[in-house]
Formats: sequence, structure tokens, C-alpha cells
Amino acid sequence: MLKFLLPVDGSDTSNRAVAAFINLINWYKETPEIHLLNVQFPLRGNVPMFIDKESIDLYYQEEGRKELRAAGELLDHAGIAYRFHIVAGTPADMIIRYAEEMSFDQIIIGPRGLGAVRGILLGSVANRIMQLSTVPVLLIK
Repeated sequence: MLKFLLPVDGSDTSNRAVAAFINLINWYKETPEIHLLNVQFPLRGNVPMFIDKESIDLYYQEEGRKELRAAGELLDHAGIAYRFHIVAGTPADMIIRYAEEMSFDQIIIGPRGLGAVRGILLGSVANRIMQLSTVPVLLIK
């Protein structure tokens, strides 16, 4: 069975990519195993010195679940089973590492426009993933 990774951040762009992927899922002979991944930015500064690791991990989980909610609802509505994962780190690096370590067959991402040239340039995360990933990437606009 194919295993796909859909990184989501709760943005309209990532939710549109999930919705568009749902429309394309019939391309595959069998429904792939879907995994949503949310990457939380690590807390900066001295915060980790004053808050215990359990509280920080709980914070990441709560924020990650909020950012995964809309994508999960789209998949639920379409009747597509999925798993979700929440990690902390630099988004592009964590997505690439997670995809490789968990042996995903494909990463499915949406682009993010930049300023006045929106739609021409890819967002930095999507661009970095496409350049560095050894796992095939499907970019959904």
C-alpha cells in the first residue's frame, strides 16, 4: 500500500492542497495510507529553561491539533482514513527527515506565494522540500 505524507500548517494554502488531493485520490488503484504532519516551530530564547519539557510537548500537541483540525475535517468528510503526527523543528527539514525516516512514497504539498509575485514563486518551505527531498514530491496548486 502506498504511504503519503501531507504536511499541513492550518493555512488556507495547505487546506486547499488537502482538498485538491482528495479530488485526485481516484488516480490511485487503491486508496493510499494518508499521514498528516504538522511541524511546530521550536520555542525560542530562554523559554525552555523555565518551562518543563512535558509542558512544552503538551503545548506543541495542542497547537498542532488546532492546525490539523481543518485538514482532518476535509478528510473525514470525504471518508478517507488518516493518521496525524506533530513534531517540532524547522518545517522543511523536519518534513524531509520524517518522510525519509518513515519511508513515505510521496510528499504532497501546496505552494505558498510571496508578496506581489504570488503564484510565480514557491514558498521557501515548498521550494526547499522540492530541492532536497529524496522522496517524490507532488506539488498541488
